[in-house]
Amino acid sequence: MSNRVVITGVGTINPLGNNVSDYINGIKNGDCGIDHISFFDTEGYSSRIAAEVKAPDFSDVLDPKEIRRTSRFIIFALKAAVEAVRHSGLEINETNANDIGVEIGSGIGGIEILEQTTRTLINKGPSKVSPFTVPMMIIDMASGMVSIKTGAKGPNSSSVTACASSTHSIGNAFRLIQRGDAKAMIAGGAEACITPVGVSSFCAARSLSPNEDPKTACRPFDANRDGFVMGEGAGILVLESLDHAKARGANILGEIIGFGSSGDAYHITAPAEEGEGAQRAIKMALNDAKINATDIGYINAHGTSTKLNDKNESFAIKSTLGDHAYNINISSTKSMTGHLLGAAGAIELIATVDAMNNDYIPPTINYHSKDDDCDLNYTPNTTIDASFDVAMSNSFGFGGHNAVIVVKKFAG
Repeated sequence: MSNRVVITGVGTINPLGNNVSDYINGIKNGDCGIDHISFFDTEGYSSRIAAEVKAPDFSDVLDPKEIRRTSRFIIFALKAAVEAVRHSGLEINETNANDIGVEIGSGIGGIEILEQTTRTLINKGPSKVSPFTVPMMIIDMASGMVSIKTGAKGPNSSSVTACASSTHSIGNAFRLIQRGDAKAMIAGGAEACITPVGVSSFCAARSLSPNEDPKTACRPFDANRDGFVMGEGAGILVLESLDHAKARGANILGEIIGFGSSGDAYHITAPAEEGEGAQRAIKMALNDAKINATDIGYINAHGTSTKLNDKNESFAIKSTLGDHAYNINISSTKSMTGHLLGAAGAIELIATVDAMNNDYIPPTINYHSKDDDCDLNYTPNTTIDASFDVAMSNSFGFGGHNAVIVVKKFAG
């Protein structure tokens, strides 16, 4: 018999807020965290906008010396993890540390460190390269640093599946607890790739919106969408076995009941036609949850604001949910946060759980023109009041990586 897995804590830092409360308020208000890039000169770039984290304060997780030796995505992970663990009330000590693990993913990791180090190597020579370069750059160090800072000694790993990274990390953590390999997991994702190489590379791939108006550029499912907008930040959730959470009197935010993942085996950047791989991941998640398609009350879509993703995701939802796809609300909160790549799924699951517990549906802002290929209810522009018990969160990444999580209200 497998363990039931519940969510007991959440934490985030992202373009809408440096904590969960501010983030949720931004989501409910339909705020937009996208603006002109301030980190570097964007002259010559085809896209000059992004969703940056605003005025972050990292003093509660690292001292100034540590901050200089730690890359931005790792600091984001630490910031969100500290909030999530504190929110959960989970105390990690020598009696339980071996039973608590960490799984934090990222799509690109410490890309700014690679850029800085390359400049140092070229301009000053190899003797000036920092000995902290590798631990600042590698993706698994987010999980490693969170483990070091919290004392969690259980399973420790990192998923790297592009824009599906954090959803895979949460799904893997879910499985570890289900089968009894851990009693609790600190899971999610972090990303910080608004850098010259990060932005120019996606510009070269023609993935980013060239729109000069940052507040209206990200328009998932709208007929005039023209590319995604890059974001940064982290989202972390504390997952526990139901027995472990109950034994310590934890406040339970929701229950993860299904996870599905698949590979397109199709193209390095484009999704499979008709969302074939996404369809299989959705079906797997529904089967794993042992529910019918009609049980789904809300979908937080991957919804990137690219022509191919939104069209194929809509097709995948219709193919798997049938007529019920037209009866439910769907939204892309990326319209407000931008696309956090490897951290996107985690912050979207946090929004989904809050909406489920507080009876509302987040909006898809900037939706004004209907696309015949995207003919579902995307909750245009305004948060609405609605009650639902089961929700699905989709994440799809370059390379054909698909991950889907199903969550429900906790009912004892």
